[in-house]
Amino acid sequence: MSTTEVILICAAAAVVLVILIVWALVRHQRRRRLREQFGDEYDRVVSSRDSKRQGERELQARADRHDQMDIRPLSHASRERFAAEWTTAQSRFVDDPKTALAKADVLVREVMTERGYPTGDFDQRAADLSVEHSDVLDHYRAAHRTAGATEAGRATTEDMRQAMVHYRALFGSLLDDRGSDEEVRGTRVREDEDARRP
Repeated sequence: MSTTEVILICAAAAVVLVILIVWALVRHQRRRRLREQFGDEYDRVVSSRDSKRQGERELQARADRHDQMDIRPLSHASRERFAAEWTTAQSRFVDDPKTALAKADVLVREVMTERGYPTGDFDQRAADLSVEHSDVLDHYRAAHRTAGATEAGRATTEDMRQAMVHYRALFGSLLDDRGSDEEVRGTRVREDEDARRP
C-alpha cells in the first residue's frame, strides 16, 4: 500500500467518524428537546412503543401536526365567558355532580375548538394537547376515565369531585395561554380549596 492510499483510507475513516459523531449529537439534542417539550408524556410514549426511536418518531409527528394547526389565543371576551361558564358548572356540582362533570368536559372541548384544536376522538385530542399542555395531560386522562365511569354508573361523588379538579387543571391551562392569573380568575387548580368542598 502506498502512502497516498494510507492517507486516503485514514481521511475516509476520519470523515466517517465525524459523520457518526455529528449524527449522535443531533440525535441526542433531538431527544433532549423532545423530553423538555413533552415532559412525562415523553416517558409514557417511549415506554409504550417497541423502541425509543419509534416513540420519539410519534412525538415528533405530534409536534409536526401541531405546527400545522392554527392554534390561537382566546380573546379577552371569550376568556371571560368561558371562565363564567366554568364557575356556573362548578357551582352546580353540589346539586348535580354528574351534570356538572359533563359540562366540564363540554367546556374543555369548546375551549379547544375556539383555540383551533381539532376535537375528534379522545386519544387524538390528548395527543394534540400533549405538545403544549403536557404538564396537565395526566389530569385530562384521569378526568376522562372518571367521566366514562360516571356514565357507566361506577363513579362516586368523590371520584367526580376529583375529576372536576382534573378538568379544571386542563381548562385553566387552555384559558391561561398568556400566563395571566388575572385573566383566568379562579380556574387554576386550588387543591386546598377543593379539599374543603363537598
